Amino acid sequence: MKQYLLMEKYPVFDLTLPKTETSCATVDDVMAKLKEKIDAHPKVAYIATFDHYAHTTAIEGTIDRSILAAQNIVFCFGVALPNAHVLAVRPRAIGVADLGEAFHLTFLEPPMELATKEMEAWCKSLADLKG
Repeated sequence: MKQYLLMEKYPVFDLTLPKTETSCATVDDVMAKLKEKIDAHPKVAYIATFDHYAHTTAIEGTIDRSILAAQNIVFCFGVALPNAHVLAVRPRAIGVADLGEAFHLTFLEPPMELATKEMEAWCKSLADLKG
């Protein structure tokens, strides 16, 4: 996984996963595997899956030609509410785009190291085939 600042201010993790390295054939397959990870974690709550591609298409928005499908899976690690300010950085999401030969997975760095490590592990676990 790579980490960088998107637009010079958002700390983002991303992973380009060649389809030859995963048993997933579609974004729906990736979402299903991520949901399994979320459901299996005792301190994570699944919230929703959002089809960003369908939404943007429906409102006649602009979509980069390289993107064939795009969804976000939304969930929360919310193990504590130390103050009202943390609500600004919750819930969490992982975005998945189908770029034809590969999936592109991205997420904003959480303010909690445990969440970062779990999300990174979930994404990396999708590389379940020898490339």
